[in-house]
Amino acid sequence: MNHTVQQLLLAAVVVLPLLGSAAALLPAPPGLRGRGPDQAVMRHGVTVTGVVLAAAIALAAGFDHDHPARMQAQTDIGWIPALDIRIHLGVDGVSLPLLVLTALLTFLSALYAYVNRPSGASPKAFVALLLLLESGTLASFAVLDLMLFFLAFEMVLIPMYFLINRWGGAERERAAWRFILYTLLGSVVMLLGLLLVGLKGGTFDMVALATDSGSGLSHTTQLIAALAIIAGLAVKAPMWPLHSWLPDAHTAAPTVGSVLLAGVLLKMGTYGLVRIVLPMTPDAAHTYAPYLAAFAVVGIIYGSLACLALARTGAKGDLKRLIAYSSVGHMGFVLLGIATLTPTGVNGALFANIAHGLITGLLFFLVGALKDRSGTTDLDQLSGTSGAALYGRAPRLGGLLAFGAVASLGLPGLAGFWGEMLAMFGAFDPADGLSRPAYLTYMALAAFGTLLTAAYMLIVVRRVCMGDHPIEPGTGSEAERPALADVHGHEFAAWSPLVALTVLAGLWPAALLGLTDPAVQQLLAGGTR
Repeated sequence: MNHTVQQLLLAAVVVLPLLGSAAALLPAPPGLRGRGPDQAVMRHGVTVTGVVLAAAIALAAGFDHDHPARMQAQTDIGWIPALDIRIHLGVDGVSLPLLVLTALLTFLSALYAYVNRPSGASPKAFVALLLLLESGTLASFAVLDLMLFFLAFEMVLIPMYFLINRWGGAERERAAWRFILYTLLGSVVMLLGLLLVGLKGGTFDMVALATDSGSGLSHTTQLIAALAIIAGLAVKAPMWPLHSWLPDAHTAAPTVGSVLLAGVLLKMGTYGLVRIVLPMTPDAAHTYAPYLAAFAVVGIIYGSLACLALARTGAKGDLKRLIAYSSVGHMGFVLLGIATLTPTGVNGALFANIAHGLITGLLFFLVGALKDRSGTTDLDQLSGTSGAALYGRAPRLGGLLAFGAVASLGLPGLAGFWGEMLAMFGAFDPADGLSRPAYLTYMALAAFGTLLTAAYMLIVVRRVCMGDHPIEPGTGSEAERPALADVHGHEFAAWSPLVALTVLAGLWPAALLGLTDPAVQQLLAGGTR
C-alpha cells in the first residue's frame, strides 16, 4: 500500500473518534433523527466506530507483513520544538493487533449499546465519552513520543470515570473514585520516569530511544526511571497488589464499560512495558524482571483463589466480580511472559493480551445480557431453584457462556491456550543472567494457576448453566422459573466476531505470532527502525 495512504489511514484511526466525540454533542440534522435524537446519536456512535474499524482493517490489510518489525505508516510533525516533542505516529507488529482489537471491541460495544441503551444520563454524553475513550486508547498504541503516550494514556481516564459514575450500577461512585485515584496516582509516578528517560536520553522520540537501547542512560538513571514507569503501568495492567480498584470498577461499570476496561484498557499497561521499559531501560528491566515475575505469579494464584471463593455455594459471589478477578490472573500470565525477557515469553504475553481481550470481552457481554434478563449477577441467585439454568431455558446463551469459560481456562485449540503456554515456556528458559531455578518455580506456580482457573470456570458453568438444584420432571418446579429470552439477533452480531476470532487465533496462532515475533526480536535486540 502507498505510504501516504497508510499515513492517512493511521491518522484517521486516531483522529476520527475524537472528531466523532465532538460531533455527538451537536444537534442531529433533521433528516437523520430517525425515531428521535436519542436514536440518532446512538446510531452516530455505531457509524463512527464502524468507519474507524474499517480504517483499522484497511491499515492491517495494507501493512507490509514481510517486514513487521519496521515501523510503518509513520507521521512525524514538530509540535513543541523547545522540548523536542513531536506528533509522531507509527505502527508495527506489536501495536497493529492492539489497534484492530480496540477498534473491533469499541464498534461491537457501540452496536450492543444501540439496542441495549444504558440507563442513566444523556445518550449524547454516553456516545461522546465512548468515542473519546476510543480515541485515547488508539492513540496510546499509535504514538511514538513519550509525552504523547502519556497524554493519550491519561486521556482515557476521564471518560471511563464518567462511564462508571453515570451509567454504572450499585456503588458506582465509590468504584469510579477508586479507579480515577489509583490510575491518576500511578500516572503521576510514571510521568516522572518518562521525563527522566526523555531528558537524560536527549529526546522523547520512542523510536530513537529504543534504538539507543539505554546507551545514553546510566545504570542508576535506568533503575530510577524504570521503577517509576513500571509502577504507573502496573496499576493499569493490573499487577498484584495494585489491582484492588479493578473488581469494584468492573462490578459497577455498565456492560460496555466492563468490555472496554477488560478488553482494551488493561492492555495499555502491558503494552507500555514492552514498548518502553524493555528496549529503553534494558539494564533496569533485567534487574526488576525477577520481582515482576514474582508479583505476576502471586497475581495468578491470588486471582484464581479469589474466583474460587466467589464461585462457591453460599458466598453471594457476583459473576462480574469473579470475571474481574480472573483478569488479575490472566494478566499475571502476560506479566510473567514479559518478565522472562525472552522472545518466546514476550510473544506469549502479546498473544495473551489479544486472547484476553477477545475472551473476557465476550464474557462481559454475556454477563451483561444475563443481568438484563434475570436482573442479577449474584451466583447464588443465578444457580438457585428459580435461577438461570441456561442449558434448558436459553441454550444458545448457555452454550456461549460455556464456550467463553472453556476458552478462558486455556483449552487447547482456542486463543487462551497459546499465550499462557508460551509465557510458561519463556519461564522454563529465561534470558541469560536470570535465575533459572526461580523461574522454574514461577512456571510451576503458573501451571498450578491454570488448574485453579479450570476449577472455578467449570464451577461457574455448572452452577449458572445447570443450577445447584436441577428440576425434577413432573414436579411443577418449571413454573417457578420466569421466562428467559435466548440470544437476540443484535447480540449474535455483536458476539459472533469474538467467538470466530477466538477459534481462529487458537487454530492458527501463526497469524498473530508472525506479526509480533520479528518486532519483539528487534525490540529485545535494541530498538526498532
